[in-house]
Amino acid sequence: MNRLGKKANETLIEMALSADDDIAVLTKFTPSQSEGEECNGPETISTAGSEIPSSSEGLSSTETTLLIPEHQVIDKRHQSKDSIFFRDGVRRIDFVLSYVDDLNKEWEKKLERRKEFESNLQKAGLELETEDKKESEDGKIFFVKIHAPWEVLITYAEVLNIKVPIRENDIPPMVENPLDCVLFPLRLPEKVMHPEPDYFTAPFSKDKQELYLINDESTFFSPSMRNRIVNYILTRCPYGTEEGKKKFGIKRLLNNGTYTAAYPLHDCQYWKKASDPNCDSERYTLYMEWARFLRFYKEQPLVLIRKYYGEKIGIYFAWLGFYTEMLFLAAVVGLICFLYGLFTMDENMSSKEICDPAIGGEIIMCPLCDRDCEYWRLNTTCESSQYSHLFDNVATLFFAIFMGIWVTLFLEFWKRRQARLKYEWDLVDFEEEQQQLQLRPEYEAKCTQKKKNPVTQEMEPYLPLTSQAVRFCISGATVLFWVSLIIASMIAVIVYRLAVYAAFASLMENTQTLQPISGVLTPQLATSVTASCLNFVIIMILNFFYERIAIWITDMEIPRTHMEYENRLTMKMFLFQFVNYYSSCFYVAFFKGKFVGYPGAYTYMFNRWRNEECDPAGCLIELTTQLTIVMAGKQIWGNIQEAIVPWICNWWGRRKARNNPENLYSRWEQDHDLQTFGALGLFYEYLEMVIQFGFITLFVASFPLAPLLALMNNILEIRVDSWKLTTQYRRPVAAKAHSIGVWQEILNGMAILSVVTNAFIVAFTSDMIPRLVYYYAYFENEHSPMSGYINNSLSVFLISDFPKGNEPKENPEDFVICRYRDYRYPPDHEKKYMHTMQFWHILAAKLAFIIIMEHVVFIVKFFVAWMIPDVPADVKAKIKREKYLTQKILHEYELEKLKERLCQGDTRATEKEFIATEGRMELSRAM
Repeated sequence: MNRLGKKANETLIEMALSADDDIAVLTKFTPSQSEGEECNGPETISTAGSEIPSSSEGLSSTETTLLIPEHQVIDKRHQSKDSIFFRDGVRRIDFVLSYVDDLNKEWEKKLERRKEFESNLQKAGLELETEDKKESEDGKIFFVKIHAPWEVLITYAEVLNIKVPIRENDIPPMVENPLDCVLFPLRLPEKVMHPEPDYFTAPFSKDKQELYLINDESTFFSPSMRNRIVNYILTRCPYGTEEGKKKFGIKRLLNNGTYTAAYPLHDCQYWKKASDPNCDSERYTLYMEWARFLRFYKEQPLVLIRKYYGEKIGIYFAWLGFYTEMLFLAAVVGLICFLYGLFTMDENMSSKEICDPAIGGEIIMCPLCDRDCEYWRLNTTCESSQYSHLFDNVATLFFAIFMGIWVTLFLEFWKRRQARLKYEWDLVDFEEEQQQLQLRPEYEAKCTQKKKNPVTQEMEPYLPLTSQAVRFCISGATVLFWVSLIIASMIAVIVYRLAVYAAFASLMENTQTLQPISGVLTPQLATSVTASCLNFVIIMILNFFYERIAIWITDMEIPRTHMEYENRLTMKMFLFQFVNYYSSCFYVAFFKGKFVGYPGAYTYMFNRWRNEECDPAGCLIELTTQLTIVMAGKQIWGNIQEAIVPWICNWWGRRKARNNPENLYSRWEQDHDLQTFGALGLFYEYLEMVIQFGFITLFVASFPLAPLLALMNNILEIRVDSWKLTTQYRRPVAAKAHSIGVWQEILNGMAILSVVTNAFIVAFTSDMIPRLVYYYAYFENEHSPMSGYINNSLSVFLISDFPKGNEPKENPEDFVICRYRDYRYPPDHEKKYMHTMQFWHILAAKLAFIIIMEHVVFIVKFFVAWMIPDVPADVKAKIKREKYLTQKILHEYELEKLKERLCQGDTRATEKEFIATEGRMELSRAM
């Protein structure tokens, strides 16, 4: 196979180790040319139509641009606006830097930084081409286009351990699924799903280029690989010394305003293919087949997503798609449980008794607040008791157990899907140290002290233990303060509930226009809905501020590696979001109505506000209301933030460009005007979905329709995320990831916690256990065991026993007794107002139920997890086959090299070495 005569010794690479910060910088890169071979491109910064000094003279792109004679500037009307190549039409633009030459007091300092930085980029082998500000759409922005030649690509492909094809995959495809004909409408065209053949791959090595399927050097490395390599260089390239410290990395230059943006280019406009036949127009394909909402029922082109955006983004969409697929089963079962409650609503004996004028109409309930509230009849809660049955029925128990098993199936089957993707995307041997475990540039810059690494025996920067302890204490105190702030805000909402209930009760009693809906909109419901909305607003405000605080304190900790940084930020953000979103639901589920006391001895918050009581039909309907408002509100607000806000920003940024001729608006300018998909862009997407996962697992016993809402949201979420990534954001830098990272452990933890929370919801929040105890032990009518349950669940209080100052202001009908929700002895009993034996029987039944349900679900969960292997058998076979072939090919290559050396009379190639190599090949075959 033709390898264009490239040899390893044609490239001179000198890695210089900085004495200050131990950072390896590629300082000299001089590709030599074979006789009669043309150079791939100029080695220096090229500016069309001008004669400028070489890089050895140290001119920055700004200075070289100023040397361009005005009449020699390239006319952009003769250049395609979709061009992703240098002006020679050959060298691909792998990265773009932009800056504004503002003449402020730091202009000279920025100029010097750019001069040094671009000079060092050139020494690293990159080729630069500058677009003058006169050629930009607004006449203010300079663009520096970067191209990585072949020598640079192969050097860093080896450093980054990038896997490349060595042979086409010869393992036969899986047996066709018999359901393929049914699923055909959901399929995408084969050329979209699998744009390239499947290959066996091996890590790239410059010394063994003959091994790899290099048909064309210009396309051998995909654009995502190229921009990943260039970004690696940009993040480690120095630009000088300031305040006695070595400064380096494009991130610092972006932060201090030396450059305004750094990004790889999209390959074309998203709404039409590129006119250049050398462009694959993958962005257009992704938009047409993936990013449009009308394709919501189609599968995702994961291979193309991975090829265009990199494995890290690809694995996110694979996980989101799989999560959505699994939600379909949960949504169907939840809908069936809801329909069961709907169809059996008229058969519910409890609501029948509440609505019966002869039963519920004759039961006088004690006031729900002191002084201002009046006595009320039980049948006024008729409608709410009927609606409560929709979610509080026998199906609730079944669905809670089902979701405990479903979440295990989801996590176990995702492990299998992830294992398959790891093989298909060449991530089997990928270790995080290739990028994620490398020292962060910020860590290297801020840590001035050094110590010897016990593994590499090299000096490297480190953060002293005392400094780490101080930073962790500040970080922990900050997180604790913000969590306390959430708890304080939740208490404020509770106080709001207690304070406004009397106002709602008085308003609905005295306002004639509200009388027709008073049966549906009870004071309890009005208080619950308004409090939930207020709580949601507070959640959003706290989120806004804490996101910035979390990033600041994580930066302050100076994590050593990229993985440490992401994990620390993830745990801080998740802890905060967990408390922020779920605290109100935990309050309604486990605290509201549990510590109320009884008439005459109520418990008070801050000795002022009486604790809330549950509705006679139970607190479950309020938990459902709280969950629906927070969950639905978060999803609606999230989609507005993700789709509408970037669209408005881009529309505003491009409003001037629409008035200019289309051919003057170049590819790099179009991408410059798009939004930035930052390093934390994917983090927020995961966080949003994991919070949603908590809603549908932790509290699903109270709202069987939660998976259905999540399913509908996720179908929209996939298309919104793909649309904004394809049309509204600059192309992100490709990054590798072999899993969803620390989010997997968070999901596992939430899955275990969900079993506990749902068991407690069924036991303590719903009325299922008290009804079952009454049905089997305390029934009064054998023919209708649930008859009399409402009367049995309400205790009697003598109105004359109210403490002075707590009794209602008015008692127009001269009631003698009132009823309240509890199991206590009547006023004429010797154990007046003490808990009855039935109360303790119910409590024992609740605790027994929790223990039994948890053990049953956990046993089933662990059994299912044990039964399902994490890696499919066919994937294991393919991995072994690829490893065997790779070893065989490498050994055969080494053997051929040894034969050549022996034939050439190389005395160093001994016969023993030849025999040893052959023996290693035989051993590999045997293994």
